[in-house]
Amino acid sequence: MGRLVDRIQTLALALGAPGLFIVAFLDSSVLPLPEMNDLLLVWMSVQHKHRMVLYAACAVLGSVAGSLVPYGLGRKGGEAFIRKRFSAGRVDRMTALLKRHGLIAVLVACLLPPPAPFKLFMMLSGAAGISVGRFAAAIAIGRTIRFFGLGLLAVRYGDSALVLIRENGPSVSMALIILIISGMIGYALWNRSRQAKATVK
Repeated sequence: MGRLVDRIQTLALALGAPGLFIVAFLDSSVLPLPEMNDLLLVWMSVQHKHRMVLYAACAVLGSVAGSLVPYGLGRKGGEAFIRKRFSAGRVDRMTALLKRHGLIAVLVACLLPPPAPFKLFMMLSGAAGISVGRFAAAIAIGRTIRFFGLGLLAVRYGDSALVLIRENGPSVSMALIILIISGMIGYALWNRSRQAKATVK
């Protein structure tokens, strides 16, 4: 397994942007590659700052495409298929989160650092019948925030970005999650207030 991972990393570095697409696709679909995508994105962006947008975009597209694999498995096999492969307690917790928060839970899962149960969320999204368009949109938004944020850190701090990410990655991820949830709650309250005023008029 270690040799395979090393070969994938070497290939990604040789290919550049397409290599990031491949790593993101594999990591989101069939082969866990924890942190490799983040580290490669940062390293490449430090070396070629003017290509950061291309690198981040390829990582986002690869992750969206890869996520459709576990999503499709969950949609085809259903919850029974998932329960055969994951512990009942974990499936129950993730299912409850999806039923309660819907796509917000998927978006938050995109921002969580490893070893978050990202693939389980993807499979349960398919089993829950979430439309492929809404699912892909949630993945794209979450991964855009994550990968472009990493790219901006690389451009801003250079080689120090890798140290910053290793030391503060979980804290930054949690801050982003809190910010997104707060924004969504604020939007929901504003929208409800606006509808209430329209009803009164």
